[in-house]
Amino acid sequence: MTLRLGAVFIVSLVATLIVIPPFIRYLQRIQLFQVVSQYSLKEYQEKAKTPIMGGLAFVIIPLLVMIVFFWQEVFTPKLVVILLSFLCYGFVGFLDDFRIVAQHDNKGLSVRQKLFLQLILAIAMYLIYRETMNSDLYVPLLNINLYLGAGYAFLMFFMFVGASNAVNITDGMDGLAGGTTVLALVPFIFLALRAGDEPVAGFALALAGSLLGYLRYNLKPARIFMGDTGSLALGAALAALAIVLKQELLLAVIGFVFVYETFCVILQQIWVRVFHKRIFAYTPIHYAFKLRGYREEAIVGGFWLLGLVCAIIGLILA
Repeated sequence: MTLRLGAVFIVSLVATLIVIPPFIRYLQRIQLFQVVSQYSLKEYQEKAKTPIMGGLAFVIIPLLVMIVFFWQEVFTPKLVVILLSFLCYGFVGFLDDFRIVAQHDNKGLSVRQKLFLQLILAIAMYLIYRETMNSDLYVPLLNINLYLGAGYAFLMFFMFVGASNAVNITDGMDGLAGGTTVLALVPFIFLALRAGDEPVAGFALALAGSLLGYLRYNLKPARIFMGDTGSLALGAALAALAIVLKQELLLAVIGFVFVYETFCVILQQIWVRVFHKRIFAYTPIHYAFKLRGYREEAIVGGFWLLGLVCAIIGLILA
């Protein structure tokens, strides 16, 4: 790893550690607090006075760090797709958070509004990247490439929408989404270095460093939440990294924690509509463990361990 990559990680980490405390005080002063759903578990109703939109810190700081350290490569197709999707999906999340705070209602943007904006962004990313992209889909283990042609646009849409919403669903306990995302970034750092793609590795390191700084203030008891601003941006970043590194299918393995959380929510909704009863005590599934009597720290630690195992498996398969 080059000196520049090490500097990117350290600067992002230190900058986030320095910026977040005054940012928390500012959010408290203007009263941008979390709006907790009335359907949340009773314990989580107490988090209504925790500042939201903490994701702004680990969205803006890595972008600025990348501009400073990789200014010559910023406008290359790969980095444009990564940085632009990261920023734009974060902006969609910001609109959602802002609406929640402004209206004092946990609903935010409607599902249709979110999907429409995410669809537009996915199409834009495809149009930007299609001239230089490889439309093949690499299948691990079988070691074959499937040519998708224009169908790759649908794959990109599914990846961006699926990943961004999956991280959003996972973001429900202190340190859960942030920690599992850091672990999911590690394989992409190694894969980018193996491919000799230093700028892509630089972004993953910058984001990992900033997230670690954020986690200093997000571990229980959290002093700040990332909000949809952060969760949608993180999901988009993971999808973009998988796309430019041609590890699309491995995203489901590396990010299995997010897949598991999303699958449980979908299965719960189907079960309720068809059989009119729940299959799980509560979803997202991390709350079901809470109802079983597990401590929040133990639940988060368990999901982190699962994320670590999946990251290792992803590297082996790659």
